[in-house]
Amino acid sequence: MSELNDPRVFFAAERTLLAWNRTSLALIAFGFLVERSALLLRLLRPDAVSAFEHQAQLWAGVAFLLLGAWTALWSSLQYRRVVKTLKPIEIPEGYSVSSGPFANFVVALLGLLLAGYLFLL
Repeated sequence: MSELNDPRVFFAAERTLLAWNRTSLALIAFGFLVERSALLLRLLRPDAVSAFEHQAQLWAGVAFLLLGAWTALWSSLQYRRVVKTLKPIEIPEGYSVSSGPFANFVVALLGLLLAGYLFLL
C-alpha cells in the first residue's frame, strides 16, 4: 500500500501505462512493416526472394505483433495491480481508472487479430 496520500502517485502509474501503450503500438507497427516488406520485395523482385526468406519475414513480423499485443496486455494487468494498492485519497474523485487499461486491452486484441490475419493470409 502506498503511504504518500498524493494523487501524483496515481498519475505516475497512468503515465507509465501510456508509455507502455506507445511501446506496444510501436512493436505492432514494426511487426506489420516487417511482414509487409516481404510482400513488397516479392512483388518487386520475385526471383530475388526465396520462399524461406519470405517465411522468415512472416514469422518475424508476426512475432513482433504478438510481442506488442502481450506488452499491451501485461502493462494493463500491472497497472491494475498498482491501482489496487492506492488509497481513495490518491485517486482524484470522479476520475476513471479503467479507461487506460481498456485502451490497452483493445490494442492487444487488435494486435492479436492482425497477427492471426497475417498468419492465415
